[in-house]
Amino acid sequence: MTRKKRVAVFVSGRGSNLQSLLDGIPKYGIPAEIVLVVSNKPEAFALQRAENHGIATVVFPPADFAGPEAFAGALLQRLREAEVDLICLAGFTRILPSRLLAAFPQRIINIHPALLPAFGGKGMYGMHVHRAVLASGAKYSGATVHIVTEEVDGGPIICQEVVPVKDDDTPETLAERVLEVEHRIYPQALKLMAEEALEIDGLRTRIKHRAD
Repeated sequence: MTRKKRVAVFVSGRGSNLQSLLDGIPKYGIPAEIVLVVSNKPEAFALQRAENHGIATVVFPPADFAGPEAFAGALLQRLREAEVDLICLAGFTRILPSRLLAAFPQRIINIHPALLPAFGGKGMYGMHVHRAVLASGAKYSGATVHIVTEEVDGGPIICQEVVPVKDDDTPETLAERVLEVEHRIYPQALKLMAEEALEIDGLRTRIKHRAD
């Protein structure tokens, strides 16, 4: 039986994707447990969600540190203390330090509110994404879970789901429908990671064949 993976979730806001993971772990039999929730914002409601589930929380406002190296060092120490195996980014608004990426190669995943590689990269987060989708005239949007690399939103894609763009959509209505999809696919992606079920070949991922 696969040992349960110890997961840290990084948040900056209300934490609805954190909640989808908390709900999805027992619902889908995911061999994982969330042991730590990390935020850069002490006012993030996601911290309250974590505390309601008895999960340890820690707040690391980057302004409290002398620089990126000090921030990365404190973060890594806390992750090691919690014996974290995997990291899920759930609305985390900071770009991760290179040192953290190096410490968790192919073990950090992120949820993005569009169909990558379109509408990704620096500055493409939250409502900025949905405004850009509508401005482009695209007929479809969606959500993507991907492995985090040095290139922002540029890592291997684990799973995606499409959301049609309606003629009368606003950024807000599109965001609402995309969020429903995010909540559906993020637990699926965590399950694949926790079960070590993915083969990664460059930017491509595939599910490993298993013997019956």
